[in-house]
Amino acid sequence: MPSMASFAGRRPAPGRSGVLRWMGGLLVAAAALASLPAHAGLFDDDEARRAILDLRTRLDQLSEQARARDTERAGQIAQQQTALTEQLTQLRRSLLDLNNQLDLLRADNAKLRGQNEQLARDVAELQRGQKDLRQGVDDRLRQFEPQKVSVDGQEISVDPEEKRLYDAAMAQIRASDFAGAVAGLQAFQRRYPASGYNESVLYWLGNAQYARRDCKEATTSFRSLVASAPGHPRAPEALLSIANCQSEQKDTRGARRTLDELVKTYPNSEAAVAARERLAALK
Repeated sequence: MPSMASFAGRRPAPGRSGVLRWMGGLLVAAAALASLPAHAGLFDDDEARRAILDLRTRLDQLSEQARARDTERAGQIAQQQTALTEQLTQLRRSLLDLNNQLDLLRADNAKLRGQNEQLARDVAELQRGQKDLRQGVDDRLRQFEPQKVSVDGQEISVDPEEKRLYDAAMAQIRASDFAGAVAGLQAFQRRYPASGYNESVLYWLGNAQYARRDCKEATTSFRSLVASAPGHPRAPEALLSIANCQSEQKDTRGARRTLDELVKTYPNSEAAVAARERLAALK
């Protein structure tokens, strides 16, 4: 059996489990000593008490050391937990800041997207306005730009307003408003004395005057057409109209001369056919 001194002189194995095993060994040894008879002679009472006191002192020291180690370990664990808690708190704070930044970025993006959409609408509206303005300018310019028209089989270049006034006078003739047509055509002559419509204006002015039984003015208009444009397609009809005026005024000789002029000058015209028939009737 090992002696008490051998147990007291041993150092416990490192760690809490080693301390517990060592303390268990001491307790077993103490129990063994207590069970020995008093007369065994191995130890006297004083030595036994000292040994027990030493054991108790050693046990107290070991217990204190174990508690100190437990306290130190608990402190280390607490520090580690505190550090982990702080790290988690910092991480949560960082994540919260990151979420806030993301929300701000989303809001900024939404704002920019809205601004871009508004800008696109403004640009589209501006482009439509420019297009309308350009269209308006083009329309106004077209009101002053010459345009090609065909009248009496001839193509001429006229201003839009010039064409409008001529068309208005022709509409009056078609409506049998001969007085209005005479006034409109005469106003046209004053405003556009060099117009490509002038020969046609003279012809229709003479017809409007003839319709009003104003043969003198009609004859003047027809003669102006023949004199200024003898090659005009309406010139033979103008001569035939002059002869009609002369016949209505009982100027048979004048009518015959005009018809002869028509047949000689424009022998292949439709008006010349009618002139020959009337000449035959006048004989």
